[in-house]
Amino acid sequence: MTEQELKQQIIAAIQKARETTPLTPSITNTVTTNLVANAQLAVGGSAAMIYLPDEAEAMARIGGSFYINMGTLLPVYAETLPRVIRVLKHSSTPWVLDPVGIGVGALRESLLLSIKDCPPSIIRGNASEIIALANLWGLDSGKSHDGVRGVDSTDSVVSSKKAAVELARFTKGAVSVSGEIDLITDGETTVYLEGGSELCTKITGAGCSLGGVTAVFAAVATPFIAALTASSVYKVASGAAEKNCKGPASFQMAFVDNLYSVSAEQINGSSLKIEKA
Repeated sequence: MTEQELKQQIIAAIQKARETTPLTPSITNTVTTNLVANAQLAVGGSAAMIYLPDEAEAMARIGGSFYINMGTLLPVYAETLPRVIRVLKHSSTPWVLDPVGIGVGALRESLLLSIKDCPPSIIRGNASEIIALANLWGLDSGKSHDGVRGVDSTDSVVSSKKAAVELARFTKGAVSVSGEIDLITDGETTVYLEGGSELCTKITGAGCSLGGVTAVFAAVATPFIAALTASSVYKVASGAAEKNCKGPASFQMAFVDNLYSVSAEQINGSSLKIEKA
């Protein structure tokens, strides 16, 4: 697939989300729920933040997609996550996993291990999280250790390629690795995206909201195109927001505004590097 063909599919996914307003429930980091919801709304989705097992099951049955972020694990999630994931699998509903904090705590590890049997459509994380998840699932990451430090990565995006490819092949979906350069792969084709803004590292929730927006596009496109669309929109919107802000606080406001107004012209002006996995 050529760069222009990919961009046409990205633009089509953006337009379809805006036209259809897909319901995209989320179980996400309590620190970042506001930005996740606002970002989902800005790109055309309909947001719902869920915690309880029965509510999660109900929303999973009617949602166009689902987002699960492991950043804040409440005790109830030991029941909520397995139940909602079973519903998602049974209904073949696309969903996005963000393995935030992998390697910290027994509950998080056991839940992530159990997800291997009901894998997500898309896995989104930083390089260290992707490497750590591949190792946890017994896949060949190319690295025998992980560099997870809370929500931060100590590994480069490029060094996570093997882990990302192996995860994508295992799930038969897509993997999105975010950083200064984003990497998106379906296990056969890998795309690198440049651009964006360093100010994304100065606000809480940039990565979490990217996962939420990825889930919005997962409701209207294939996993690979959904992941690619979300990262493309984020690179364009954050780059534009940086030009019209005074610092992190005004950047966050400008960022949401730019998510809302990303245009086909901006997508066509962005740069994608395509290579075989």
